[in-house]
Amino acid sequence: MSTVRDRVDKWIKPYAALWLTMIIGGTLVIAMALLGAEVYSDVVDEEGLASLDIPALEYSQSLRNPEMDAFATGFTNVGGGIGMPILASILTAWLTFLSRTWRPIVLVGGAALVSTLATTLGKRLVGRTRPDHSEAVPPFETSPSFPSGHTLNTTVVIGVLIYLMCLQFQVLWARIAAITVGTIFIIAMGLSRVFLGHHWMTDVMAGWFLGLAWVGIVILAHRLFHVMRRREHAGPAPTFEHPVLREDHSGDAESTTGPTPTANGGGAPPRVDDGASQSGTGGGRQGSGPAAG
Repeated sequence: MSTVRDRVDKWIKPYAALWLTMIIGGTLVIAMALLGAEVYSDVVDEEGLASLDIPALEYSQSLRNPEMDAFATGFTNVGGGIGMPILASILTAWLTFLSRTWRPIVLVGGAALVSTLATTLGKRLVGRTRPDHSEAVPPFETSPSFPSGHTLNTTVVIGVLIYLMCLQFQVLWARIAAITVGTIFIIAMGLSRVFLGHHWMTDVMAGWFLGLAWVGIVILAHRLFHVMRRREHAGPAPTFEHPVLREDHSGDAESTTGPTPTANGGGAPPRVDDGASQSGTGGGRQGSGPAAG
């Protein structure tokens, strides 16, 4: 019983706010996808919707040529069911190695799971037809069009990765580079779907909106995790070596896994927690620091 209780104290309680917020937020995002699908089905035949989708498709057709078609097809495949999991896994593993915490895996994996579910439910509920194959670039897709899964999933995964990179790297230029490259990637992925005639513009806009809403909820969950952890525990953010630090009766921080031994046999002092304090600052330090988790 003591072993089970220790594991609950070590791994479940500190993350309760994180899990609870992500579960509630994920439910809200899925509800937003379903509500958006209902609203869309009510206005799908309205002229105002066609005035946005059809001109965007016609303009995309005017820009096409064999070279651009091949480039856009290769790029959009990066955001597909094979390319995006590979890219996300590589970047998540890299951030996990740098930060020495499980949180990149938890945040990216949980965020991607909800976005995939929202995409599936939205497509099944609306069942919107994609642009005709005569207006699209092969290879053609046959699944429902609304919302754009490439756009929604790319927005969520890349958005969360940008957030984690901004926590990991303290140099201002590195943060600016991550935000700039990630934003361009997200926008380009959505526009590539319209360019190739695989989606209507409103499908892409719905993907951006739902994706950004879910990314905001994931970030909120992570910040609440740090607020709750500071109330319950002392010291730095949990890592592989130190899952939790708690306050003893004397007020000193005590790790549940024991102090890290140093060369002279003493205990290493706890590192400064940059989870909530340094993550919001500018690039005051050079290089990268430990992630906020």
